[in-house]
Formats: sequence, C-alpha cells, structure tokens
Amino acid sequence: MSGRAAAWAAITVRHLTVAVGRRLTRRASPTSAVVTTLLTRLGPTFVKGGQILGTRRDLLPGRWCDQLARLNDRVPAMSAREARAVLDEAYPDGTPFVRIGTEPVASGSIASVYRAWLHDGTPVAVKVRRGGIGPQMRRDLDLLSAGAGLLERLPGLRKVPMRRMLGHVSTAVLRQLDFAQEATALLQLRQNLADVASFRIPAPLPALCRDGVLVMEWIPDLRQFKPGDLNREQRRQIVRRVLHGVYRMLFVDGLVHCDMHPGNLYLRVEEVVLLDAGFVVRLEPHVRRLFAEFFLSMSMGRGQQAAEVILRSAEHVPPGCDVQAFQAGVRDLVVRNHRRTAGQFRLAPFAAELFNLQRRFGITAAPEFVFPLMSLLVLEGMINDFDVDVDFQAEAIPTLLATLR
Repeated sequence: MSGRAAAWAAITVRHLTVAVGRRLTRRASPTSAVVTTLLTRLGPTFVKGGQILGTRRDLLPGRWCDQLARLNDRVPAMSAREARAVLDEAYPDGTPFVRIGTEPVASGSIASVYRAWLHDGTPVAVKVRRGGIGPQMRRDLDLLSAGAGLLERLPGLRKVPMRRMLGHVSTAVLRQLDFAQEATALLQLRQNLADVASFRIPAPLPALCRDGVLVMEWIPDLRQFKPGDLNREQRRQIVRRVLHGVYRMLFVDGLVHCDMHPGNLYLRVEEVVLLDAGFVVRLEPHVRRLFAEFFLSMSMGRGQQAAEVILRSAEHVPPGCDVQAFQAGVRDLVVRNHRRTAGQFRLAPFAAELFNLQRRFGITAAPEFVFPLMSLLVLEGMINDFDVDVDFQAEAIPTLLATLR
C-alpha cells in the first residue's frame, strides 16, 4: 500500500500547489471546490466516496455537500487502446462482436459503454471495466479504512462511526467492479419492476459476459431525461412512473438503484428506461421497514412517530440527551413540510435541517440510511423539472400502507 500512498501524496501536493498559486493571485476557488477536484484526480474510489458523502448532511456542512454533488458529472473515457486491451484479455479466442465502436456512448469512473454488433447483426451495449482499477480501488479503501480508524480516536469524532460507515460505502463501491453481480441485479430489477407500467430495464446477455465485460441488449432511440416538448399530462405520467418504480425498490423489494441520474435514466416513446445496475444496494429488511415507517410518518404529518423512528434507528443516542426537545424539533419540521408539492418541498434542505437537529442533540444516524437517501436526492432535481405540482409524499402512501400492514 505504500506505493499507492505515495501516489496519493504526489497527486495531492501537485493539486494543492496549484490551488495555493491561485489563492496568491486572488483567483482561488472555495476549499470545498478544491477538495472536490482533488477527489476526481485521485480516482474512482474517491469519486464514488465523495458522491456518497455528499448526501451526509448530518456529518458535513451544506456547502461541502453541494460541491461533492458535482462528482456525478461525466468523467473522461478510457482510450480505445485501453478498451481493446480489456476486450482482448476477456475474449482470448476472439470477441463475439463483428464490429464495436471506438468511441464510447457513455463513460463513468469505473467503466465505459460501447455500441457493438454480434455476428448475426444484433446490436448490443458493451460495458468495459477500466483496466487495473480493482487492485487500485482496494488499496485506496484499505488506506481510507486505516485513516478512518485514526480519526475515530480524535475527541471530536469519537461518536462518529467512521470505519463502519466507510465499510458500508466500500462494500457498495467494490460491488460495482463485479459485472456478474450487475448482470444478476439487472435481471432482478427487471423481475421486480415488471408490473410497473412502462418502466424498462435492459436485459443482460450472460452467455457473452466475461470478467470486466458486461453485454446487454441495445435499446435504440433513447432520449435524454428532460421535459423537452412533452405536454403537462405526459410529464405528469412520467414522474409518477419513476416515483412508483423507486417506491417499489425502497419499500417493497429492497433492491435500490442509487444512481438514477440523467446518465442512467432515459426516455423512449412511452417508456422510462433505467440503465446501469452497478450501484444497486440491497437493504436489510429492518432498514427497509424503518425507512418506510419514517417516510409514512412524514407523508401523513405524524411528527412524533417520525421522531421515534429516528431514535430507534440511530447509531448513537448520547446519555442525557434531551429526547423531548429533539422530538419537538422533528414534529415541527414534519408539520412544516407535510403535503407540500415538489415545487414547494426540497429534500436536501429538509434532510439538512433534520441532520442538524441530530447533530445538535448528538444523535448519529445509522450508516445504512445513506443509500435510500442517495436514491431520492439524485432524483429530486429531475422530478422538479417535469412536474412541480406532484405530491411525492402522497404518491408513496399506497405503497407504504401495503408494505407496513
């Protein structure tokens, strides 16, 4: 790990040297922006970790979370030579593709996606993992775990379960390297959402998949997930399809897609198409139920019940905590935000105020709840683009009642 630690140091020194130079010339960026750019240069482990930490407004100031949210943007693709090397290793006897594009149609921190054609002319999507990325990410995560263990010993951080939180993040991040697992997740999502109207997941082609290569059906005529020239009723229906699909994941199936940003969500005729099942997390039944109980309490304006769920699910409630004052704060927050439409309600400020309450009373949220929160936070902006009048709390109630009865 010493070699990777040295690489961290070199990248960090170069980046901070440039940042200091800009500060001296009065062209400095905010510290949070400097750190976000540094995470991008340190590699995919830090990019994904930054994305997840950007949802933890109970641990980080809002301005930091806003900057870290920028890590969801498109990253530079691997070169055609790098992609060819991965494909040659995966298919030593020759690829099943008669032709494959040299330029990717999409690119992320872990893989790039190319359009290809099988020998019978069938078009497919080929997801190619960046070469050598697995060992690098594991070394990074081991170093981060060691660092988190040291930070937990500091007086101000002894109540923050940093190593445990990092453990949950690490498991989710490393799972994205496993394309066999992603193929299984695609199949499971297709089965789970089969009865959600006009919601489509691409089918993997397991016989063609290899370590580091995931082959899926090619879905043509995809449009960006934007309102475009859709009328009001079309936008309304699309939002409800997406919400019902997400609520099905969160509250019924527990297999949650945490990366539903514009790079993975598309429109096709009357369908909503969800691509890429790399960052899919399975919620434990007790986590799923607690999150459902909180969401139902919020949706029905029951602030006291919402506060009780938070206390039951908390990682840490300090001795002597003024529980009644905390409950009063949650009741007020829920009442003020009850039955607001998408145009009147913002999940991020709501979550920030809730987490500030927890931080003020020394209550630490369980790390597992970062994943359902991330799923909803990623979606929120797109929902507002389509239909500011949707009452997303009310839309969840039928699914919640059926789940919790």
